[in-house]
Amino acid sequence: MSLYGAMFSGVSGLAAQSQALGMISDNISNVNTIGYKGTTARFETLVTEAASRTTYSPGGVRSIPYQKIDRQGLLQGSASPTDIAIVGNGFFVVNEDSSPGVGDDYLFTRAGNFTTDQNGNLTANGYYLQGWRLDAGGALPANTSLLTTLETVNVSNLTGAARATSNMQLALNLPAQVANGEEFTTTMQIFDKQGATQTVNLNWTKTATNSWSLTADLPGTARFASDDTGTATTDNGQTTPVALGTVTFNADGTLGTVTATAPYAAVNADNQFEFYIDYDGSATTTSTQDRALVSLDIGSPGVGDGITQYSGEYSPKVISQDGLTFGSFTGIVIDERGTVTALFDNGQQRDIFKLPLATFRNPNGLESRNGNAYLTTSFSGDPVLLEANTGGSGKIAPSSLESSTVDLAEEFTNMIVTQRAYSANAKIITTADQMLDELINIRR
Repeated sequence: MSLYGAMFSGVSGLAAQSQALGMISDNISNVNTIGYKGTTARFETLVTEAASRTTYSPGGVRSIPYQKIDRQGLLQGSASPTDIAIVGNGFFVVNEDSSPGVGDDYLFTRAGNFTTDQNGNLTANGYYLQGWRLDAGGALPANTSLLTTLETVNVSNLTGAARATSNMQLALNLPAQVANGEEFTTTMQIFDKQGATQTVNLNWTKTATNSWSLTADLPGTARFASDDTGTATTDNGQTTPVALGTVTFNADGTLGTVTATAPYAAVNADNQFEFYIDYDGSATTTSTQDRALVSLDIGSPGVGDGITQYSGEYSPKVISQDGLTFGSFTGIVIDERGTVTALFDNGQQRDIFKLPLATFRNPNGLESRNGNAYLTTSFSGDPVLLEANTGGSGKIAPSSLESSTVDLAEEFTNMIVTQRAYSANAKIITTADQMLDELINIRR
């Protein structure tokens, strides 16, 4: 009977609009949730097959939640270096356990408000951020397609290793107008393999027009060595400066030729001085212990980018070297390609992890989980792990967060429409009830 069908149709309308209001309420309550994707109600008819073409059997309606997971939210800046957002396709990979094992689900999220827990793990909303661990050379693991190759991003127990000086660079002007015999000294700080500091004095003495000699002395325990073997000869340290070579200049003041003086110096293919420094001053030690080969870059011939001889004052411009003392961990930064770089107070930087982005054929088919995360389903397809900004994946926005996609104006408008639709469906039920009451009163 269509009268009863009308009543049941109204009941289905009430249920559908109630669900729609629930979705609206969820959206409004999550208007400030990082990375939240709004849900809308999609209605579809429920049809009851009629007995004949001249009769109509009311069916009803049902609502199906549709999540706009692939919708991009606005980015907002953040002062935290561990806050990250995605611009474009993809999801961060997270796990419910810091040491994923059997039964621990890999989930996917756009909420990048990660913080460091007491164990040094990056975590957000109860989930642990996953990434590829980089080797000492910054290379990815051999297999990057499997979720099981990922590890929880951990920044604990990191220290900046000491590094011996191997390259020195100088850019300065030697006065062209001074008399022969004038001397100028450049003092540089250098580091041994344990990060201890020593100094080297580079002495420039004018010997003739456009010609200068270079000698050096080491005031500390270090000594110059003739080679890297245990039979090398060493100098007497600060007692007698060691002759490293001669530098001549072109008529225009630019660097001309560089000539080394044996046995303590040589000139390499890049026109740089090279010499061995034995930091403990013992001739029996070798380069595998504390001895180091050091290159001194004084510029390119004919260019004027390093040592020059112009009329004027002795003027150092660049004095640098690449050695480092032992460093303590100070923090991390994450770049647009998802590389997690550890920073140390000695100036060293080390790439430790790279964050993958997981893409899906149908991201709207993912299943929601608590904590603003999603689980793979048969509707979404399997995840494909990609490096950021490659193969159709988005790029990572450092120190940013993705805002909720909820539009309050739209939600309040939908609330009004839903309320009216609910009232109309309730009216159907009361009207059908009145008609049934009239039917019952026919016998009276």
